[in-house]
Amino acid sequence: MANNGLPVERLRDYLRELKPEARAMLIAELERARLRGDNIPAADLVLQELRNAMPPGEALPARVADAMRLFCEPFEPFLIDEKPDRKTRGCISRQSLDAIWQWMIRDLVPVEVKAYSEQVGRLQGAGEHKAAEQVARAFQDRVLQRVQEALGAINHDDKAQRRLAGQIGAPQAIEELREIVNVLKGREALAVLASRLPASIRNLADEQLDHVKALLDSPVAQHRDIFLHGMKLVRSRLVMPWQLIRLAIKAAASDEAARIAATSYAVAVQIVLSDVERAVARLRAEIKSGKADAIEPLLKNIHDSARALRTELDLSGDSPWARQLAQVRADVSEMLKSAIESAPGRVRRLLGPRARKEISPGSQLDSIEVADTEAIVELVSISRNYASELAANEVTLRVFSELQTYLDTGMNPLLDSLRQASDNDRSFRQSQVDAAVRFSGKVFGPSYASLFAKAAEVAAQGERKAAKA
Repeated sequence: MANNGLPVERLRDYLRELKPEARAMLIAELERARLRGDNIPAADLVLQELRNAMPPGEALPARVADAMRLFCEPFEPFLIDEKPDRKTRGCISRQSLDAIWQWMIRDLVPVEVKAYSEQVGRLQGAGEHKAAEQVARAFQDRVLQRVQEALGAINHDDKAQRRLAGQIGAPQAIEELREIVNVLKGREALAVLASRLPASIRNLADEQLDHVKALLDSPVAQHRDIFLHGMKLVRSRLVMPWQLIRLAIKAAASDEAARIAATSYAVAVQIVLSDVERAVARLRAEIKSGKADAIEPLLKNIHDSARALRTELDLSGDSPWARQLAQVRADVSEMLKSAIESAPGRVRRLLGPRARKEISPGSQLDSIEVADTEAIVELVSISRNYASELAANEVTLRVFSELQTYLDTGMNPLLDSLRQASDNDRSFRQSQVDAAVRFSGKVFGPSYASLFAKAAEVAAQGERKAAKA
């Protein structure tokens, strides 16, 4: 992608190029400095861009500043990485949590946080981790009290709420604060639930399903907020998070949407739908950035979840969940259509025949345009595997067929043009062949691309021998 030359864009490009280890180290140092109260210019911007640079599926670095990490530990199962444009019940945005932490140490408990940080640092340095955890719990209790006081002071006062949200600097600050209060108030019950859940659940079925449901039905999870966060805890342990809907089916003894919606377990379906909607938002961002390695797992996640919602639940009729899922599928279909429809035209424009008089001596195809086109061709190939479930079958199959036909019939003319190239147009013809090898690898696979690359090498050698003769 072309750099527009703006300082922020240059910074963003630089941070994206860092290795994961370097990003983690830089985040660690910046967080330690903020915890100490050091005034570092643009620290918030750099931290934000570092976190945005983390690819989906790659875990964000743990909160390495010990005091912050211990304080935030109860929130980990409920954190989401997306930028919060709207509040999702039971979730806390990492970005909001960062902003709230800064507000706390600046405005809410500035004296207490310094003492807490120093005490935790000493205990961790001495290897007394259990004692450090106890200190963190006491500090959480203190913060809980102060946050409840702050929220109570602005209750039913919209102007005061907007003022506090502005001080914190997070889009959904007040709602996120209330979420933090709920988690801290239910900390003990959630810890009990977490201790009794398997660390990883590959298949939520049979005895495992009965066990998890019994935990959620137990007195420890009876409070409404505890139940919601308990459900989120279960989701965090699932290898395939969409399996959470099986709890709802089990509770209703039915797969009918209306019967499930009448139970407290209806929240399980809404959690899965919200997960899918957030995945769609991430997919849109990754398609714009052209990161194929991030796009495929997102598409698979959306595909698998949509298929499970459609096949494991009876969403016939005009239910809210059916409409929500239909909207998700329509959004993904339109997104893929907009992204891939240009692929055949772009390939033809790059690989099409050119008269010698149209080629400047020593010129080549634009490398950025080739890379961007290759990313779109790869997206077409990836989308084929998931298109039918995401209502994008027609456009995906049509575009892929056009690419296959063009690349299959266009290889020999490209090789012939390379054999017949002169000194003036040889580098341009070679760049066309090289681009065709890359595109064919995405469409036909690496074996085919390798064969074509060898044929191109033979053609180029033949041309050089002819030139010498």
